[in-house]
Amino acid sequence: MRSLVLILFLACMTAASEVKEQQSSEKLDLDSVLSEKVLEGDEKDWLFLDNGQIRIGVKKTSGAGIAWLSKSGSDKNFINHWDHGRLIQQSYYGAKDGSMWNKKPWRWNPVQGGDWKGNPAKVLELKSGQDWLYAKTLPKHWASGEDLDETVMEQWIRLKGKTAHVRFKITYTGTTEHPEKNHEIPAVFVEAYLDTLVLYDGDAPWANAPLNRSRPGWPNEKRQITEHWAAYVGEDDFGVGVFVPIADSITCYRYKEAGERGACSYFAPLTNFAFTPGTVFEYDMFLTLGTVSEIRERFSSINNARADGNEN
Repeated sequence: MRSLVLILFLACMTAASEVKEQQSSEKLDLDSVLSEKVLEGDEKDWLFLDNGQIRIGVKKTSGAGIAWLSKSGSDKNFINHWDHGRLIQQSYYGAKDGSMWNKKPWRWNPVQGGDWKGNPAKVLELKSGQDWLYAKTLPKHWASGEDLDETVMEQWIRLKGKTAHVRFKITYTGTTEHPEKNHEIPAVFVEAYLDTLVLYDGDAPWANAPLNRSRPGWPNEKRQITEHWAAYVGEDDFGVGVFVPIADSITCYRYKEAGERGACSYFAPLTNFAFTPGTVFEYDMFLTLGTVSEIRERFSSINNARADGNEN
């Protein structure tokens, strides 16, 4: 998400937006808004699942957002959870509402992890079994820090082999008719040493055609994902892959280099819709660790199974 993304995320969308217009001639020094509360936490802040192949963890003090992904039993975490705006988490947008982010006009913006000042979203329910986890969260408004009582976010996580299947859901019970906006489904922040973005953007998906490899810069760039997945990998070609079947494009950037304060690699699959009274939106994400060839093979198998009507 987002100590880094929000102004430039919307500013760099293809779709016209008021945020794009207002930010086109100014850039925010993100060092000035990175939270001073670097979120390391202790064991009581976490709830983990480990199936002997991968380990995934949610952070209770960050709205139960996904803040850990590693090999089973490993202490090497690939997810960046610098503050409540990072993680892998839900993030949505709506109408301008008079809110301010670091003295910049902002808009309705429910965020799973918390707000930009370091206040966490409230976890309403959190439970788990051997290979599954469920969380319900009352999101924060990213800019104002308000609890957005008109929204509830939910996530279901289930481990299967080296893949986590995550189901995200937001329920909106407010009365405001929000305009159509692009949304992060979800925001994905990984460590900065995963510096190569890998995806397929051609016209022959799932045919093992050559992949696109790049090192995104700053600010946001946009990519097509015609196989509906993207991955960040390091120099060993190993990293984090995310497959969102309903997404056809991503926004992405890299901020600074590994070892520098606040550095990260980011992308977010995108979708576009308007929040109106009674909106319920849910989607699937598949998350894995591996080499590029392993990531693509796993996502291809999931895609084939879904095409055949099989649940994953």
